[in-house]
Amino acid sequence: MIGVAPARSAAPIYSLSFWEVTAASGVVLGFLLGLVCVYLTMPQSDYSFLKLPRNLEDLQILRDNLEIYTSDYTVQVLVGYCLVYVFMQTFMIPGTVFMSLLAGALFGVVKGMALVVSTATAGASSCYFLSKLIGRPLLFSLWPDKLVFFQDQVARRKDRLLNYMLFLRLTPTLPNTFINVASPIVDVPYHIFFLATFIGLIPAAFVTVRAGLALGELKSLGDLYDFSSMATLCLIGVLSVTPTLISKKKA
Repeated sequence: MIGVAPARSAAPIYSLSFWEVTAASGVVLGFLLGLVCVYLTMPQSDYSFLKLPRNLEDLQILRDNLEIYTSDYTVQVLVGYCLVYVFMQTFMIPGTVFMSLLAGALFGVVKGMALVVSTATAGASSCYFLSKLIGRPLLFSLWPDKLVFFQDQVARRKDRLLNYMLFLRLTPTLPNTFINVASPIVDVPYHIFFLATFIGLIPAAFVTVRAGLALGELKSLGDLYDFSSMATLCLIGVLSVTPTLISKKKA
């Protein structure tokens, strides 16, 4: 008699309501309107260099041109930078590492760090709330297995959830994009998400912003994270999750 393997249960199907789509479209239009307002306050010039950098060459061209405007139009450059960074984080657009390098190149380490950490946290928060509204269908279609894994880990670490979220931010266990989108779906409280994001992004932001000071010397993005940098980030990640491991042994 031929055995029949049990059929796998189909993934739940979710659809977006009219109001959810309208709200998401409103967010996009809000960002675009903000960028248009910044553009209108800038002097007449050729802005063909303004595009999202996709490689180091694009980034150097953008840096060279923006340096001309940073001193006289500081507010416009800052507002435009923040809007673009938050927009990219909100809608999971790759390339924020180039924006972090740009912050170091234009504003130095201290101001660049403050700018990157604040905008990255704001963008992650924006993604968190947008995902809470419309993210469930995207998650179940793109990362069903990761979502199950993440949900199980969060449920097991309710008492030490901040430590676990810090560990995720500091190590490459799960992609940051996935964490931003999945956290509200698996019931990570926002205050935990915010603190873990704000604190956890600081070490990597420091490495990237500092590298932006010597942008011309970078040959590839691989030069950003040498062995010592990666070892330091992993060590901090292990330390952040140590209280969770100790509490489990005592239980």
